[in-house]
Amino acid sequence: MGRLTQRHRIMRVGRDGAVRSRGDVVAVEEPLELRLGGESFTVTMRTPGHDFELAAGFLVSEGLVAAPEEVRGMRYCAGTDPDGLQTYNVVDVTLDPRIARLSIGQHRQVLTTSACGICGTTSIDAVEKALPAAAAEGPQLSLTVEALLSLPDSLRQQQRIFDRTGGVHAAGLFDGEGELLCLREDVGRHNAVDKVVGWALTEGRLPLTGTALQVSGRASFELVQKAALAGVELLSAVGAPSSMAVDLAERAGITLAGFSRGETINIYTHPERLSDLVATPA
Repeated sequence: MGRLTQRHRIMRVGRDGAVRSRGDVVAVEEPLELRLGGESFTVTMRTPGHDFELAAGFLVSEGLVAAPEEVRGMRYCAGTDPDGLQTYNVVDVTLDPRIARLSIGQHRQVLTTSACGICGTTSIDAVEKALPAAAAEGPQLSLTVEALLSLPDSLRQQQRIFDRTGGVHAAGLFDGEGELLCLREDVGRHNAVDKVVGWALTEGRLPLTGTALQVSGRASFELVQKAALAGVELLSAVGAPSSMAVDLAERAGITLAGFSRGETINIYTHPERLSDLVATPA
């Protein structure tokens, strides 16, 4: 797996204080600087791999691009470690010149700040204004409860880096039959989603109508934002959502599910995409 993992010598300590020396594998975490037209835009900590997808997905999540032709090129910039080897930790993106510098600055201020959950209704309004046009056309995804409940296991079965380290998040994109379309892992749960969205951009699949996104952690405002801007119709998490995540999902028309634990799942918004719900007396 190359730079995805590293081996370290550790001490395994038992309750009785007994110490055993052994080797262990940890997930690699390194900075990635994203530049736009040669100027620094942001830095994120990530697991190396699929860096161009990460950059592309991040730009979609910022509301800067929505189609592959808006990204004119990507390249790794010069950068070396103490041994003189290329670090591959700086990516420079060339955008369509019609995306003005002022526009970039405005999106950066509004969407990234709002992703921190600071700006309340203003931040939700900003995301709504940037939603893909397909989001207004109504649901195109129909999923059975059984298929929805199966997504975490399908995701887990493909988590190769997690199998070795136990230290990464995952995001998986599924179709209406519950078939996996794309899976990405990263130490950052937001990065894992950006890599999936970046894959979709480069494959010409945006907006992602008719798809569900399964994530390995909780459902934050920022993950709902990323799903909404990519056109995803359903976001499912194994953990809990936040209040702002629920608010945004409701207003953006996204089905938000949480606490997906094999036999039960909580549906917080837009249950109409589940085709076989059976109401029972309260």
